[in-house]
Amino acid sequence: MIFVVGHTAIDHIFLVPHLPNRHASTFVLDHQVYFGGGAANIAAGISMLGEQCTLVSAVGGDFAGSEYDRWMDRLGITRQFFVEKDARTATAYMFNDQDSNQVTFFEWGASNRFKDMDAPRLDFVHMATADPDFNVRVAEKSGFASFDPGQDLLRYSREQLDAICANIDILFANQHEIRGMCETMGVRLEELIARIPLVVCTLSGEGSLLYEQGLRRHVPAVPVNLADPTGAGDAYRAGFLSAFRKGYPSLTCAKIGTVAASFVVERVGCQTNLPDWQRMEDRYRARFGDLSMEEC
Repeated sequence: MIFVVGHTAIDHIFLVPHLPNRHASTFVLDHQVYFGGGAANIAAGISMLGEQCTLVSAVGGDFAGSEYDRWMDRLGITRQFFVEKDARTATAYMFNDQDSNQVTFFEWGASNRFKDMDAPRLDFVHMATADPDFNVRVAEKSGFASFDPGQDLLRYSREQLDAICANIDILFANQHEIRGMCETMGVRLEELIARIPLVVCTLSGEGSLLYEQGLRRHVPAVPVNLADPTGAGDAYRAGFLSAFRKGYPSLTCAKIGTVAASFVVERVGCQTNLPDWQRMEDRYRARFGDLSMEEC
């Protein structure tokens, strides 16, 4: 069982001709609503890949019986939800321009409950975006733990990041988040990497880097027709963790994560085009060769 801790959210994705400057405006070319939230996206990806998953999250009174609730039922995601009846489920408003630039506004809503929630004791957990203090408590109680700060990085103090890094086995972050963590913690990249057994740095269209036992290895991205990059990192984590749980070596896990992410970016919406294991394996074979339990 893989536990995933963090946000469940509704994504409003807008297409605009350009991102306006301060005190200016623009018009909306398209507006669609999708299922989202970093933790929920990862849980959905893990479930689609055939692994058992429990999502630990907070939702509002609007969630029970919703289309999103029914979607999670179909995926077979076990939910440990804290329900704030008088609050709305967290909502993300993402504005994309025609050059693939993005600005996001995130309404925490029911996710504000995290700061008061009791942290569960979990054997295998991924901590996605959530309240920093809550994630610290989860990390300190966990058996095996991975973490990604995501867009909530700006909410973390140096002390909170220090505490999490001292209690995790894998760090997932993109190059901007890695740089932000180093600045907040007052360390160099080499020092951050030395604290954590495995660091996975995603590089958008350039693939990802693995830092492990003094080695730096690169995994190239899978070239596809890009429709929307939103959710690629979550799909990568879902693929990586599902493979890791199955016993694949870290380099193979990274390749599986890359392949999973390649499906998501082909469609708009973080959970619109998640692959099952067979679809993932077919594309993996075409790009990287046969899956193997041995490091290559």
